[in-house]
Amino acid sequence: MLAVFVNCFAVIIGSLIGLLFSKKISDKMSVVIQDAAGIITLVLGIQMAFKFNNIIYLSLSLFIGGLVGSLLDLDGKILNIGNSLERLLKGKKNKSTVGEGEGNSDPELSENLIGQENRKNFGAAFLNASCLFCVGAMAILGSFEAGISKNYTIIFTKSILDGFMAITFAASMGAGTLFSFIAIFVYQGLLTLLSTFLQPFVTEQMLAELTGCGGAMIVMIGINLLGLKKIKTANYLPSMIFVILFIIAEPWFMQLKEMGINLFAR
Repeated sequence: MLAVFVNCFAVIIGSLIGLLFSKKISDKMSVVIQDAAGIITLVLGIQMAFKFNNIIYLSLSLFIGGLVGSLLDLDGKILNIGNSLERLLKGKKNKSTVGEGEGNSDPELSENLIGQENRKNFGAAFLNASCLFCVGAMAILGSFEAGISKNYTIIFTKSILDGFMAITFAASMGAGTLFSFIAIFVYQGLLTLLSTFLQPFVTEQMLAELTGCGGAMIVMIGINLLGLKKIKTANYLPSMIFVILFIIAEPWFMQLKEMGINLFAR
């Protein structure tokens, strides 16, 4: 679990740096940072998305997974988790500062805080950062390597990348980015603990298809950051499961192909 803790720590430190940096920049510069974060995320997603081997698997997974996720409203549920964290933190902050503001109110400061809160959505930052840091082959392969052979190279590399992305995300989207370490801890922690059992089932083809599908979702995050369209990225998370199911079922698809029913030709 050492690698998981390192990854979480990198995201926390990166987020704190981003938050400190964001307090010293103007609204105009904040927009520039968010646009830059959107472009970087978009390029990263496109690069990952083209790792797929079978466009049919990718297409069907996104269509079916998106429909299932929409029916379950996964995006709304994850946003609610982020918003609950925000309310919990605000509640503690309000209790700790009660009495301090009495007779010492600063209207200008209050207005600035309200403005910052409107610009940055805690729940959206938590959701987008969680998706960004958890999808992709490095999270899966790195967790397996850490759990089975105690080789932390991949996760340490991922931690460095995540840390720098956390700086950008926190500066542009706010404090919700920091709490994405919870998603990393749960997801990569489970993969590490179950690595011995799961590793034999994970092939190079499965990693390629998962990377392609994860890349497509990172493209969605980039589009959201750039304000081009509001896409409920988390609703597409079931796509990752459907990609795995298609890979597992491929021998049966190949049998259909041999019978002349070429449904999943590459």
